[in-house]
Amino acid sequence: MAPSRISPPSPPSSTGTDSSEGLSKEQLHFYRENGYLLIPNALDSSTVSSLLGETKQMLEDFSLDDHPMTKFSTGEGDEKHVGDDYFLTSGDKVRFFFEEAPNPMRRARPTNLIPKPADAFAPDGTLLKSKSHSINKIGHYLHALLPSFQHSTLNTQNASIARSLSFRDPRVLQSMIICKQPEIGGRVPPHQDSTFLYTDPPSAVGFWYALEDATEGNGCLSFAKGSHKMTEVGKRFVRGEEEGTGFVDVEGGRFPAGETGKDGRGTAGGEEVYTVGEVKAGTLVLIHGNLLHKSERNLSGKSRFIYTFHVIEGENVYDERNWLQPPEKGFSRLYGKREL
Repeated sequence: MAPSRISPPSPPSSTGTDSSEGLSKEQLHFYRENGYLLIPNALDSSTVSSLLGETKQMLEDFSLDDHPMTKFSTGEGDEKHVGDDYFLTSGDKVRFFFEEAPNPMRRARPTNLIPKPADAFAPDGTLLKSKSHSINKIGHYLHALLPSFQHSTLNTQNASIARSLSFRDPRVLQSMIICKQPEIGGRVPPHQDSTFLYTDPPSAVGFWYALEDATEGNGCLSFAKGSHKMTEVGKRFVRGEEEGTGFVDVEGGRFPAGETGKDGRGTAGGEEVYTVGEVKAGTLVLIHGNLLHKSERNLSGKSRFIYTFHVIEGENVYDERNWLQPPEKGFSRLYGKREL
């Protein structure tokens, strides 16, 4: 099914990584009203092919010999969100996170059945697919450690977009490849990015680049358009006092600076109407940190690889409770010296 509404067409100046024009007035208006924006052809075909090829090579080359087999869990239902040391120390590394093991209750099928091919792991922990087809995501420092991803992140185009969004000192963090593997790509429930990368006040914006076509069939994004205006960031994802991770109430700002919630839902969890965001490879999706968005499982035979990173306001407070802590050099600056 096609999206029920798409963003305004991108201007000619936004069709490559050398653009310095930023967002048009129409695009900025759409983003502010809806909380997301689709920009086709933000990456040219050669860049898309290069990033996708490098990703698939990494999936073939990484070793299982010393891998803790960490599975990425969103914490839906009775599952705990991922929070082991391999995850918590990945902020300045390139690490590989597997799809979740099967949860028979959530899958609504008898526990005595042999796992179907739509699972990455058997209940005993055995991989049912090759390692390269069992990874949920690769993260979280690709933009600093891998030159091709650095070039596609710390560039004039993304800096110009950040400037259009009124960032003063945008910092880049949590860069990752999300694979949405064929048949086993996990569902991501409705969430707000500022829950996981909290600043006071909230400031996160997701930059989400499609490396393959994303459709309803392979688990494209869906957006509760306008929810960023009415849904505060009420919880934040933090490190546990001794180990692991968890969610706690937000004690600071719950909307970005200059934005106040309109009368409406107030907190996440109410009934929402979601707009499907099918996109072609090369499209950039901008996602407001307060926007509720989600993606469904990929039960198709086609993967849905994307590259994403987040930008936060460097002048806002980002404290030691956040799960992802800055590397020794601090989070990467998106503006160069001439732009500060």
